[in-house]
Amino acid sequence: MSNFENFRKQAKLHLRWHRERHYPVAAAIGSILPRFRHLTDRQILDHSFKLADAQELVAKKAGFESWQALKKGLQTMTDSTTSDAEKPFLALAEPQLFVCDIAAARAFYEQKLGFTTRFTYGEPPFYAQVFRDGTRLDLRHVDKPLFDNGLRARENLLSATIAVDAIKPLFLEYQAAGASFHQTLRTEPWSARTFIVADPDGNLIAFATSVESG
Repeated sequence: MSNFENFRKQAKLHLRWHRERHYPVAAAIGSILPRFRHLTDRQILDHSFKLADAQELVAKKAGFESWQALKKGLQTMTDSTTSDAEKPFLALAEPQLFVCDIAAARAFYEQKLGFTTRFTYGEPPFYAQVFRDGTRLDLRHVDKPLFDNGLRARENLLSATIAVDAIKPLFLEYQAAGASFHQTLRTEPWSARTFIVADPDGNLIAFATSVESG
């Protein structure tokens, strides 16, 4: 199967997911297509979404401005040059955090860290996603902690690391919001500036940037 045929199948799959009202595809649409960014996930799923929209979504995820640009890029490939569209493209990471109380975890990330809930699943909810800018964190309910929080704290076992452009203002924002710090802002031996927040379940979230940009 040709690479372009793979992209065509991806577009049709995204279109079907939208019609079947899968909330993860709404999250992708809202984050990648600017005209949908002001809408909630529910509004995105209620909104008209055609094959051309799905093709644009797939093209942008692959690093192209449009579906036509993707087609042109594939057509101009040579045997000696591999286009970016042929290579695996890691577009997004979504760390999964294990929490005992979805509502309490959401409240922490919203009120202390400035995230917004993108969706929740289940009644009562057992899964949720929170986001801020380009960062997404998936919250998964568990009945009891899966890790020894004492060991995790002693060994600095991180659940996620988030890259930040301007770290000091963010640290001051979280400090003012009363976030619980496992480690306050500092410069590391490898010339990065970092701080670490501990959520109510003991998940350690590191925020990091270079000295130059922080």
